Amino acid sequence: MSLTLYGLKNCDTCKKALKALEAAGRPAEFVDIRTEADLSILLPTWLSQAGPDVLINRRSTTWRNLTDGERSGDAQALLMAHPTLIKRPVIEAAGEVYIGWGKNVQASLIS
Repeated sequence: MSLTLYGLKNCDTCKKALKALEAAGRPAEFVDIRTEADLSILLPTWLSQAGPDVLINRRSTTWRNLTDGERSGDAQALLMAHPTLIKRPVIEAAGEVYIGWGKNVQASLIS
């Protein structure tokens, strides 16, 4: 099963996930969400599978700098305008979407 990891090149969590997947014999193709990903195609799937509460990183500096109006707007439009708000990494594997690099995601992809 092929894996695609969407993230940012300078994101420590994305680097950690790539390294762990590689070590487990599950190499992933890396796609930068700012420069290489077609978010207009990807976001509807991610939002339908994970939902905005999981996909939007509400701890980020970008989120804290948004106005209340921007925060309450359409999730897809918000993430298109601010890709760094996407919680990272987003990993696609066999039609499933995994958000973040928590223990549950690690258990699903590495075990």
